[in-house]
Amino acid sequence: MARVRVRFRVRAPRKPPAPTTPTLDLAPRPRPWSRTLGLVAVVLLGAWLGLLVVGNVRVPVGPMNTTMTLRPSLTGGTKINVSPLGALTLDSHTAPLRLDVNVDQLDPSRSQALVDHPERLSGLQDEVAHDVEHGTLDLAVRSCVAVVSGATALGLVVYRRPRRALAAGGLALALLAASGATAYATWNPKSVLEPRFSGLLSSAPSLVGNARSIVTEFDVYQQELARLVTNVTKLYDVTSTLPAYQPDPTTVRVLHVSDIHLNPASWKIIASLVEQYKVNVIVDSGDTMDHGTSAENGFLDPIADLGAPYVWVRGNHDSRVTQGYLERIKNVHVLDEGRAETIAGLRFAGMGDPQFTPDRSSVPGAGASQEAAGDRLAEALRTETTAGTPVDVAVVHEPSAARRTDGTVPLVLSGHLHHEEMEIMKNGTRLRVEGSTGGSGLRAVEGEYPDPIEASILYFDRGTKRLQAWDEIKLGGLGLTTAEVSRHLPKENQPGASPTPPSSSPPSPASPTSPSASP
Repeated sequence: MARVRVRFRVRAPRKPPAPTTPTLDLAPRPRPWSRTLGLVAVVLLGAWLGLLVVGNVRVPVGPMNTTMTLRPSLTGGTKINVSPLGALTLDSHTAPLRLDVNVDQLDPSRSQALVDHPERLSGLQDEVAHDVEHGTLDLAVRSCVAVVSGATALGLVVYRRPRRALAAGGLALALLAASGATAYATWNPKSVLEPRFSGLLSSAPSLVGNARSIVTEFDVYQQELARLVTNVTKLYDVTSTLPAYQPDPTTVRVLHVSDIHLNPASWKIIASLVEQYKVNVIVDSGDTMDHGTSAENGFLDPIADLGAPYVWVRGNHDSRVTQGYLERIKNVHVLDEGRAETIAGLRFAGMGDPQFTPDRSSVPGAGASQEAAGDRLAEALRTETTAGTPVDVAVVHEPSAARRTDGTVPLVLSGHLHHEEMEIMKNGTRLRVEGSTGGSGLRAVEGEYPDPIEASILYFDRGTKRLQAWDEIKLGGLGLTTAEVSRHLPKENQPGASPTPPSSSPPSPASPTSPSASP
């Protein structure tokens, strides 16, 4: 019987594949563009924080203390804050950085040093330029440190990797350098001529705009005003038809000016009038200065070269220091306490203002002090008449003092009001109030329109010493170039009037006899 062998091959069971542990991704891997945006955000935020913390510089600019700061901005430019008046913004550059300049305060010691040493004023411009240059350089260095430090510190907090933090600092420095290059490339120095105002300063942009030529080319502005006076005078001489009165060469011509208030353009105008009208005497009824400090005295030096004797009385903005300085100038005649002098054939007497109020403060009893000064002048005028040397023209600053001389002199000149007036007072004395030959100085910007520049030419008969006629001259105020000249006659000099004997009382009120010449 055959044997059958059956073989079974038992294979080892295959091991089942090891189970895989499932993983759960809570956040996807960051993409390159998002990582870049994150880095840029860290850089910008860190740089901004750095500028906020340490990115400002305190800089003394002349007599002022200022703070300069760089701030992030979409438009750039420069903002100057003048607290509490407001601010002005200049389109000085286009860059993602704005320069803020805060005028903090006026340093009392440096300001006093300028007053005590007026010779330093001549170098003040260079000093200010040096201060601004030094402050800008210091601000640039400090801003670089602030931007790099801020971005690096924030990068270290966010990424906790020194390499990333240093990359943030480097990128911040690169952005700052690029911003500085953009600002330099787009720098517009003429932006100072077109500022934008906010706060209380917003009420004066048009006035500042009118003064543009004065800021940039003040010498040209003065020359143009003087030339304008010359041309208007020539035009007036050619076109005026005044048969009732033609001044002859023997007529005494007096130029009356007042309230110059430190306006340097006035000297050019006065010199032009002296030349064109062949003026014999200049009479200044005060307020030539603004604060009466010794630092302002150099402003008076051109008087010596005006070409005519200069009669002056003190105004309420002129100090005794001012008066003492003028007394030492050649050809200046200072009248005070009723002092009388004969100049170019006319006898003048004057009284200085009893008040000194450079800040326009109100002094109790001011009206009484003015009347008392006028009474002293009237008594001096009566004394001169008794002595046989009657005064032809009295000069004071305030009309209230002038009115006390009524009946003691034919003509009294004053100023103070910053506009022209003429009246015959009760006892026959003519009072003439001159406008501001300085266009009210810095006060020109207080109203809606700049105050005009005003002066007058007074014609006196050399024999009778009486006023025969006068020309009123009016120029456009700060930054304007208009001119007007008009002639006026006293009533007794008008056509058809009967001749007035020399010994009669002062003439009656005047009325204009010709239209003004206004090119």
